[in-house]
Amino acid sequence: MRRERQQASSGKSSSSGKGGSGKGSPAGPSRFRIWLRRLFRWGLGLAFVGAVAIAVAVGIAVQRIPSFEELKKSPAGQTIRVHAADGTVFLSLGPNYGRWLTLTETPQVMQDAMVAVEDRRFRYHPGIDPVGISRAAVFAVEHYGTGRRMQGASTITQQLARNIFLSNSYTWTRKAREMVLALALEWKFSKDELLELYLNKVYFGGGSYGIDAASRRFFGHSATEMSLSEAAVVAGLVKAPSRYSPTADAAAALGRSGVVLETMVDAGFITQSQADGAKPADVQLAQETGQNSARYFTDWALPQLDMLIDEGSEALDVFTTLDLGMQRAATAAVQADTPKGVQAALVSIDRDGAVRAMVGGTDYVASNYNRATQALRQPGSAWKLFVYMAALEAGHKVDDQVVDEPVTINGWSPRNSSGRFAGAMSLRTAFAYSVNTIAAKLGDEVGFSSVANMARRFGITTPINTHPSMVLGSAEVRVIDMTAAFAAVARKGVSAQPYAITKVTTADGRLLFQRPAERGQLLVDSWVAAGITDLLQTAVATGTGRAAQIGRPVAGKTGTTSSNKDGWFLGFSSGLTTGVWMGRDDAKPVGGLQGGRAPAKAFADYMRIAVARRPVEPFDTQVKLPEWQLEDESDAYLGEPGDEGLTDDNGMPIELPYDSRPPQQQQGDAPPPPPQDESPVLNQQWIEEQTGRRPPPPDSGAAPKAVPQLKTVPAPPPPKIPAPQRTPGGEGRQPNL
Repeated sequence: MRRERQQASSGKSSSSGKGGSGKGSPAGPSRFRIWLRRLFRWGLGLAFVGAVAIAVAVGIAVQRIPSFEELKKSPAGQTIRVHAADGTVFLSLGPNYGRWLTLTETPQVMQDAMVAVEDRRFRYHPGIDPVGISRAAVFAVEHYGTGRRMQGASTITQQLARNIFLSNSYTWTRKAREMVLALALEWKFSKDELLELYLNKVYFGGGSYGIDAASRRFFGHSATEMSLSEAAVVAGLVKAPSRYSPTADAAAALGRSGVVLETMVDAGFITQSQADGAKPADVQLAQETGQNSARYFTDWALPQLDMLIDEGSEALDVFTTLDLGMQRAATAAVQADTPKGVQAALVSIDRDGAVRAMVGGTDYVASNYNRATQALRQPGSAWKLFVYMAALEAGHKVDDQVVDEPVTINGWSPRNSSGRFAGAMSLRTAFAYSVNTIAAKLGDEVGFSSVANMARRFGITTPINTHPSMVLGSAEVRVIDMTAAFAAVARKGVSAQPYAITKVTTADGRLLFQRPAERGQLLVDSWVAAGITDLLQTAVATGTGRAAQIGRPVAGKTGTTSSNKDGWFLGFSSGLTTGVWMGRDDAKPVGGLQGGRAPAKAFADYMRIAVARRPVEPFDTQVKLPEWQLEDESDAYLGEPGDEGLTDDNGMPIELPYDSRPPQQQQGDAPPPPPQDESPVLNQQWIEEQTGRRPPPPDSGAAPKAVPQLKTVPAPPPPKIPAPQRTPGGEGRQPNL
């Protein structure tokens, strides 16, 4: 029974298996078809939902996209065109736009070149090119994991959407938005309008947006005159503007233009003979009007716009004081005369403060640090300008006799660069040969705070100490501030505030700023300015600044700091004031660097060209003293001395602290002892003959060209004048000359 049941059970199972296999063959495929149909329906549903979503997104985008006329007026960022004093545009910053060209004004070769190389199917797709997308997808799969970007998918319309509305970031989100915007643009505008927008807004490098700006930038003429060769060069820039720029890499630009011509032939826009006839290598590139060194000037000038105007979006035309001819001369002088491994700065200021040239270093590309306006350096003996002006204002005259001798002030003993002491000399001679001991005496006499106040009055804004060594230029200053101080002297004591911007307008000519005329402030009386000009002229005519002579009247002063770390020359002629500094950025010593050498030579090389077209202007050194200096104050108050000596208002005799009579009238005085070491003094007569203050003797012949010989004369020391209170303290570094 058990066996029969097992057999019956196995028979059932077997028949059921057979029957299932026989009836199940159509059941399996039907289940697969069911799932396939379901997936298809789901796909259609998702596609429909996606299409609706895209349609909604595109519709919204269409509503938000500005009109064609509004898009024409919306530049991407602020453009600033910088004009030189003669109106020439020498620098464009920000996006550079040329004239808007309609499609009918744009040469057909330019249109064809752009379409051929950027989007051959532009006239046939709806803004997105399925063929291009497929090619990009295959590329992405083949190069998955290599980090290479997807290529070849963007149409002209997509590029336009990206240029106007999006950034250049490579993300899927940005790409999706780009596609939606491309579809919206195609929906809203015609193909001709899209191409016109693209040609006028695409970036071609060099700050130029649009074919007209690119044509003017690279070829010097409007895009309406563009040839096939030029069109091939410009069309090739879109792929990589910096890599294929003809001004940056001519070989790369020519190679790329050849690819553009081949593509145009392949697309049927031109024939092979036309392509062969095009000669991109013969294209004439526009000459650069800008200068490397002029960027120092614009880097200093343009930040001042924030204080002059409120406009932050409109295109601007900024008119400046820069003279391109003077700037070229300044650059050439700095590059020719600056010693190897040394940096330099030059600032040139007109009589009203207009900056005509500025060089902040030997090469802007190598270093854009502006040493003319930012660097703080010791001026050395150029600082004596303020010492001597303070002395003149206090009552000294340029012909006053002073004695070069050892001196110690609060424990500080200055030394002369020659290492010797020359004895008696005039103030003029002491300044011309930059005698340190005389400067120290004058500073001690008038007060170091008076010298500091004089420097402040003339525009020195950096910290100034009142230690005795400050008279030799231990305080750090800026080149532009020192130059402005000398410019005020050239202006007969009236301030000359440096400025760069004369006018600012919008691109359509609307005036935003006009610099008013400024008369300046009187800093010192004219007789003080005349006196210091006398001294400055002597320093160039016979003293340490002889290398700065240019064949017309020049007044100036050298400056050299300890160990030759800094060399200066500052001076003026024919209404133009120029300051030159040289040294290392790390303030290390430079062998042979002295103010009277390379800096003075650079000054002369520049000024010969800068003032060549200006009339020769003699200096007004006629010192018209005020009444209080026309007679001795004590004598005027006490009356004329008689045989009995000076008397007061009541006729009573007065004892003076020293015998004021001439030596030959003094009784009982022993003759002065002969000098112990034959201390030399400079030949004052020769100096006055050289500067025209004394005619040469009839039998002297031509004036000697060599440095005058020294002679020895005994000289009594001048009466001591009580010095004002000073602030004692430690000493700074001691410059030499």
